[in-house]
Amino acid sequence: MNIDMIQAAAQRLDNRIIRTPFLTSPFIDERAGRRVWIKAECLQHTRSFKFRGAWSAISALAPDIRAKGVMGFSSGNHGQALARVANIFEIPSLVVMPSDAAQIKINNTRQLGAEIILYERNSENREQIGADIAKERGMTLIKPFDDPEVIAGQGTTGLEIADQTTKLGLLQKTDVLVCCGGGGLISGIALALEAQAPHLRVRSVEPEHFDDVARSLQSGERKRNTRRSGSHCDAILTPEPGKLTFPIMQRLCGPGLVVSDVEALQAMVVAYEHLGVIVEPGGAVALAAALYRKEWIHSDDVICILTGGNVDSNVFTRALEQFGTNA
Repeated sequence: MNIDMIQAAAQRLDNRIIRTPFLTSPFIDERAGRRVWIKAECLQHTRSFKFRGAWSAISALAPDIRAKGVMGFSSGNHGQALARVANIFEIPSLVVMPSDAAQIKINNTRQLGAEIILYERNSENREQIGADIAKERGMTLIKPFDDPEVIAGQGTTGLEIADQTTKLGLLQKTDVLVCCGGGGLISGIALALEAQAPHLRVRSVEPEHFDDVARSLQSGERKRNTRRSGSHCDAILTPEPGKLTFPIMQRLCGPGLVVSDVEALQAMVVAYEHLGVIVEPGGAVALAAALYRKEWIHSDDVICILTGGNVDSNVFTRALEQFGTNA
């Protein structure tokens, strides 16, 4: 992995992705005790950053290989992105999804044209299921984070952040908080910023009980979570950091941060009330860290990435009822 791969992915993604904005709110700044710049990837195609990696990986395939179709395993956002890109290329797609995935993600992935196979998150291995199906059907398996071209595609987010911060004059040392599962997004961003904005330090944010990246960074070796389910942050409940992504994170990322499910839901409501955007719990943990772990951030500014906006309506409604300003 290197900056050249990310820049090549950016060329293939040109005019295909939304250059997502930086959003700000004086109310959020006051609560966080510093200026908060929010990169709204929840406004990307398929409502998450995953479209970048899916387009990068599928567009990089040789046409004869691509024509056989693509598949992946996903809790939903990677699956939707694969299905959307496959639809554009007019090729078959298949997604292996956990049976407890958010229903909106299952429905959207199916409506975008993918075949769906469900599995039990606590008792079945999605990587083995995916590898077996790919071999049987001759489809290309595109992993959600441990794939060089996926990492390169996600790294284009970092290229945008470098450009946007330069234009804003944010040239001092600043933490960039990234919602983190297996590490595809954070490692891609870290590589891009190393080359183009080395004063920006990337840090992972995870839900409690699923903080494998934070523990791995602290120990210097990949750690696994003992639990595989039991959090509203379904998009980032990966078992352990990726084999490709962890060395990048280990070299380039600062200490990881951890927030509670309740704090993720509260941040989701804050984003809706003060930014006017809908974000899912797993996509809101970076903002939650800026709001509720501010003692662990030492810069005058902080950049947070809202990574996804695919949330079930009942979860969103309950969060508003419990944590909204008029609740």
